[in-house]
Amino acid sequence: MRVIAGKHRGRVLCEFKGDAVRPTSDRAREALFNILQCEIRGAEFLDLFCGSGAVGIEAISRGAKGVTFVDKSAESIKITKKNLDAVGETARIITSDAIDFADRTDEKFDIIFLDPPYKFDVTEILVKLPRLLAADGVIVYEHGDDKKISNEELELQKSRRYGIAIFDFFKVKK
Repeated sequence: MRVIAGKHRGRVLCEFKGDAVRPTSDRAREALFNILQCEIRGAEFLDLFCGSGAVGIEAISRGAKGVTFVDKSAESIKITKKNLDAVGETARIITSDAIDFADRTDEKFDIIFLDPPYKFDVTEILVKLPRLLAADGVIVYEHGDDKKISNEELELQKSRRYGIAIFDFFKVKK
Protein backbone atom coordinates (compact mmCIF):
# COMPACT_ATOMS: atom_id res chain seq x y z
CA MET A 1 0.00 0.00 0.00
CA ARG A 2 1.34 3.41 -0.94
CA VAL A 3 0.38 7.07 -1.24
CA ILE A 4 -0.90 7.51 -4.79
CA ALA A 5 -0.36 11.22 -5.53
CA GLY A 6 0.49 14.60 -4.10
CA LYS A 7 3.42 15.66 -1.99
CA HIS A 8 3.91 12.18 -0.48
CA ARG A 9 3.45 10.26 -3.73
CA GLY A 10 4.99 6.80 -3.70
CA ARG A 11 5.57 6.61 0.06
CA VAL A 12 4.93 3.11 1.36
CA LEU A 13 2.44 2.76 4.21
CA CYS A 14 2.15 0.07 6.88
CA GLU A 15 -0.70 -2.40 6.56
CA PHE A 16 -2.48 -4.78 8.89
CA LYS A 17 -1.21 -8.34 9.09
CA GLY A 18 -3.66 -11.01 7.92
CA ASP A 19 -7.02 -10.46 6.30
CA ALA A 20 -9.19 -9.35 9.25
CA VAL A 21 -9.07 -5.71 8.03
CA ARG A 22 -9.90 -4.86 4.44
CA PRO A 23 -7.99 -1.72 3.39
CA THR A 24 -9.17 0.42 0.49
CA SER A 25 -7.04 -0.70 -2.46
CA ASP A 26 -4.58 1.64 -4.16
CA ARG A 27 -6.67 1.53 -7.34
CA ALA A 28 -9.88 2.41 -5.47
CA ARG A 29 -8.18 5.24 -3.53
CA GLU A 30 -6.79 6.67 -6.75
CA ALA A 31 -10.24 6.63 -8.34
CA LEU A 32 -11.83 8.14 -5.23
CA PHE A 33 -9.41 11.06 -5.13
CA ASN A 34 -9.71 11.62 -8.87
CA ILE A 35 -13.43 12.16 -8.23
CA LEU A 36 -12.73 14.43 -5.23
CA GLN A 37 -9.87 16.37 -6.84
CA CYS A 38 -11.81 19.66 -7.05
CA GLU A 39 -12.99 19.47 -3.42
CA ILE A 40 -9.90 18.18 -1.58
CA ARG A 41 -7.55 21.18 -1.60
CA GLY A 42 -8.13 23.19 1.58
CA ALA A 43 -10.83 20.80 2.84
CA GLU A 44 -11.47 19.65 6.38
CA PHE A 45 -11.53 15.85 5.99
CA LEU A 46 -12.95 13.29 8.42
CA ASP A 47 -11.71 9.71 8.07
CA LEU A 48 -14.14 7.60 10.12
CA PHE A 49 -13.17 3.98 10.78
CA CYS A 50 -9.71 5.09 9.61
CA GLY A 51 -8.04 1.68 9.73
CA SER A 52 -4.44 2.26 8.61
CA GLY A 53 -5.12 5.94 7.87
CA ALA A 54 -4.29 5.50 4.18
CA VAL A 55 -7.33 7.44 2.92
CA GLY A 56 -6.77 10.38 5.27
CA ILE A 57 -3.05 10.43 4.49
CA GLU A 58 -3.91 10.52 0.78
CA ALA A 59 -6.12 13.54 1.57
CA ILE A 60 -3.21 15.25 3.35
CA SER A 61 -0.89 14.46 0.46
CA ARG A 62 -3.34 16.01 -2.00
CA GLY A 63 -3.77 19.25 -0.05
CA ALA A 64 -6.49 18.82 2.57
CA LYS A 65 -6.26 21.60 5.14
CA GLY A 66 -6.90 19.27 8.05
CA VAL A 67 -7.64 15.60 8.59
CA THR A 68 -9.26 14.00 11.61
CA PHE A 69 -8.78 10.24 11.99
CA VAL A 70 -11.30 8.31 14.11
CA ASP A 71 -11.23 4.62 15.00
CA LYS A 72 -12.04 2.65 18.14
CA SER A 73 -9.36 0.03 17.47
CA ALA A 74 -6.08 0.59 19.34
CA GLU A 75 -4.27 -1.30 16.58
CA SER A 76 -5.75 0.99 13.91
CA ILE A 77 -4.71 4.07 15.85
CA LYS A 78 -1.19 2.69 16.28
CA ILE A 79 -0.81 1.96 12.54
CA THR A 80 -2.30 5.36 11.60
CA LYS A 81 0.25 7.12 13.86
CA LYS A 82 3.07 5.04 12.38
CA ASN A 83 1.94 5.94 8.84
CA LEU A 84 1.68 9.65 9.67
CA ASP A 85 5.21 9.50 11.09
CA ALA A 86 6.40 7.74 7.92
CA VAL A 87 5.24 10.67 5.77
CA GLY A 88 6.31 13.31 8.31
CA GLU A 89 2.82 14.65 9.00
CA THR A 90 0.76 15.33 12.08
CA ALA A 91 -3.00 15.18 12.34
CA ARG A 92 -5.76 14.84 14.86
CA ILE A 93 -6.25 11.20 15.87
CA ILE A 94 -9.16 10.20 18.06
CA THR A 95 -9.66 6.80 19.65
CA SER A 96 -13.43 6.56 19.70
CA ASP A 97 -16.43 4.71 18.45
CA ALA A 98 -17.69 6.55 15.36
CA ILE A 99 -21.19 7.04 16.77
CA ASP A 100 -19.84 8.42 20.06
CA PHE A 101 -17.55 10.79 18.14
CA ALA A 102 -20.47 12.02 16.01
CA ASP A 103 -22.53 12.60 19.16
CA ARG A 104 -19.78 14.60 20.91
CA THR A 105 -18.34 16.81 18.19
CA ASP A 106 -19.66 20.12 16.90
CA GLU A 107 -17.07 20.31 14.14
CA LYS A 108 -17.93 20.68 10.46
CA PHE A 109 -16.18 18.76 7.71
CA ASP A 110 -16.11 19.35 3.96
CA ILE A 111 -15.58 15.65 3.23
CA ILE A 112 -16.57 12.76 5.46
CA PHE A 113 -15.15 9.40 4.40
CA LEU A 114 -16.96 6.48 5.99
CA ASP A 115 -15.39 3.03 5.58
CA PRO A 116 -16.81 0.80 8.31
CA PRO A 117 -16.29 -2.94 8.53
CA TYR A 118 -18.59 -4.51 5.97
CA LYS A 119 -20.71 -6.10 8.73
CA PHE A 120 -21.27 -2.76 10.50
CA ASP A 121 -24.83 -1.35 10.39
CA VAL A 122 -24.42 2.26 9.25
CA THR A 123 -28.03 3.30 9.81
CA GLU A 124 -27.38 5.08 13.14
CA ILE A 125 -24.17 6.84 12.10
CA LEU A 126 -25.69 8.11 8.84
CA VAL A 127 -28.45 9.85 10.79
CA LYS A 128 -25.79 11.77 12.74
CA LEU A 129 -23.41 12.74 9.93
CA PRO A 130 -25.45 15.42 8.10
CA ARG A 131 -25.05 17.84 11.02
CA LEU A 132 -21.25 17.41 10.81
CA LEU A 133 -21.17 18.26 7.12
CA ALA A 134 -20.18 21.76 6.01
CA ALA A 135 -22.33 23.53 3.44
CA ASP A 136 -21.94 21.76 0.09
CA GLY A 137 -19.90 19.04 1.77
CA VAL A 138 -19.91 15.41 0.69
CA ILE A 139 -20.16 12.10 2.52
CA VAL A 140 -18.39 9.20 0.83
CA TYR A 141 -19.54 5.78 2.00
CA GLU A 142 -17.42 2.77 1.01
CA HIS A 143 -19.27 -0.53 1.16
CA GLY A 144 -19.79 -3.93 -0.42
CA ASP A 145 -22.68 -5.19 -2.52
CA ASP A 146 -25.05 -5.86 0.36
CA LYS A 147 -24.87 -2.44 2.03
CA LYS A 148 -26.98 -0.03 -0.02
CA ILE A 149 -28.55 2.53 2.29
CA SER A 150 -31.06 5.31 2.23
CA ASN A 151 -31.47 8.31 4.51
CA GLU A 152 -34.14 11.02 4.40
CA GLU A 153 -31.60 13.82 4.81
CA LEU A 154 -29.09 12.57 2.23
CA GLU A 155 -29.27 12.52 -1.53
CA LEU A 156 -27.18 10.02 -3.47
CA GLN A 157 -25.16 11.99 -6.05
CA LYS A 158 -23.31 9.09 -7.66
CA SER A 159 -22.07 5.59 -7.04
CA ARG A 160 -18.89 3.99 -8.39
CA ARG A 161 -17.55 0.42 -8.16
CA TYR A 162 -13.85 -0.48 -7.98
CA GLY A 163 -13.38 -4.23 -7.53
CA ILE A 164 -15.34 -5.26 -4.44
CA ALA A 165 -15.53 -1.68 -3.13
CA ILE A 166 -18.44 0.60 -3.95
CA PHE A 167 -18.28 4.34 -3.22
CA ASP A 168 -21.55 6.19 -2.72
CA PHE A 169 -21.33 10.00 -2.72
CA PHE A 170 -24.02 11.82 -0.73
CA LYS A 171 -24.94 15.46 -0.18
CA VAL A 172 -27.49 16.84 2.24
CA LYS A 173 -30.86 17.38 0.55
CA LYS A 174 -31.78 21.02 0.07
